[in-house]
Amino acid sequence: MGDPRPEKVAIVEEVREKLENSDGAMLTEYRGLDVPALAELRGALREAGCEYKIYKNTLVRLAAREIGLEIDDLLTGPTAIAFVGVKPDGTPGDVAAAAKALKTFAKTNDALVLKGGVLDDKLLSSDEIRALAELPSRDVLLAQLAGAFQAPMTKMAGLLAAVPRDFAYGLKALIDQGGAGDAPTESPVAEVAAETTEEEPASTDADDQASADADDQEA
Repeated sequence: MGDPRPEKVAIVEEVREKLENSDGAMLTEYRGLDVPALAELRGALREAGCEYKIYKNTLVRLAAREIGLEIDDLLTGPTAIAFVGVKPDGTPGDVAAAAKALKTFAKTNDALVLKGGVLDDKLLSSDEIRALAELPSRDVLLAQLAGAFQAPMTKMAGLLAAVPRDFAYGLKALIDQGGAGDAPTESPVAEVAAETTEEEPASTDADDQASADADDQEA
């Protein structure tokens, strides 16, 4: 067997770097989505700081193995990966907002299938991604935090305890419990902010490698 072609080596390296450097990655099947639909999805994900890329499964598998990720079960059928990185304004990407964008798009586009993902080197199931989509986005949490700073000092201990839990997105609990469970409807920071309001009102690339070489025939 000869050496792999340089272009394939470069793609494997690109995928490996994206998996290592992204805040999270969510794998989807896109079979049946036309070009306008893909463009719409990419636009929604871009607002969350997410890049949506199509690669051959064989190359993704090689890249994942290089960094010890076991995602072979997710690499069936034509696969596109949403990598969470940086928003258009340069601020950090939002994993929860990216999951929400995927879930929302899938509601009206049956061709998009959530397979699973990776967050902090931990594998996520499709159900865990859907649960993640129900959690507050980073922007919402920051807004709640800003409002909560209007709280009396007696609230500060509860605030400081709540913030780290919220920014962890509840995922450790989801994964440890072995499933998505019921997503929280209101964050601890929101509860602190609500209590405060009652007491003291605050002032106002080249066609995705030809669709990953015809959807990566190896399925």
